[in-house]
Amino acid sequence: MNVLLTIFAAASLTNVFPHIAPKEHYSFAGSNALAAQIQQGAPADVFASANTSIPFQLYDQGLVEKPVLFTRNQLVLIVPRSNPANIHSVADVAKPGVKLVVAATGVPVGDYTRTVLKNMNLGNALNNVVSNETDVREVLAKVALGEADAGFVYVTDARTVRGKVATIGIRWAAQPRVSYAVAVVSTSRHKAAARAWVKALLGKTAQAKLRAAGFLPVK
Repeated sequence: MNVLLTIFAAASLTNVFPHIAPKEHYSFAGSNALAAQIQQGAPADVFASANTSIPFQLYDQGLVEKPVLFTRNQLVLIVPRSNPANIHSVADVAKPGVKLVVAATGVPVGDYTRTVLKNMNLGNALNNVVSNETDVREVLAKVALGEADAGFVYVTDARTVRGKVATIGIRWAAQPRVSYAVAVVSTSRHKAAARAWVKALLGKTAQAKLRAAGFLPVK
């Protein structure tokens, strides 16, 4: 009898995980929100985070087995296809009147966004933030729907709304290291199956599907 696993996964994995393993039960949200649910005893078998710090915090608390890195990502700036604010560079998000949407502090992509702005000496752009979202897909939706002039998302998310947004690259030197980690949840009732799932995620077939979706290799 096949076990149906419950996978808690970062919102940026919404499209690719069901393509890798379509039969599992998924809960996609901000990594910090999912971690809070695990801390509160929500039933889950596997936790996949868009950073390493959150799963390692859970590991230190005894709530997950030792996390392993399984992929990486990059940030990109997106604007609506019509680009009403005439944004053509990352620096333009600091211009007066620009409606910038970002993920909140504590959400991995929100923390990565603030690192990019700090690295580019654009901290004043945070004065243009009109909303702090709970996950990357909310940032994506706001910009794709034209409710904001610009937002920072992962490259992989921008690819899911081609035709609705235009992308502006962020120079490599300003990019944070965006690493994803996965771990088996300590309270899982299906640990053997969960460990097998994680092992498969690190295997060639799953890794090829991650590459096809725009994710980067760990090394």
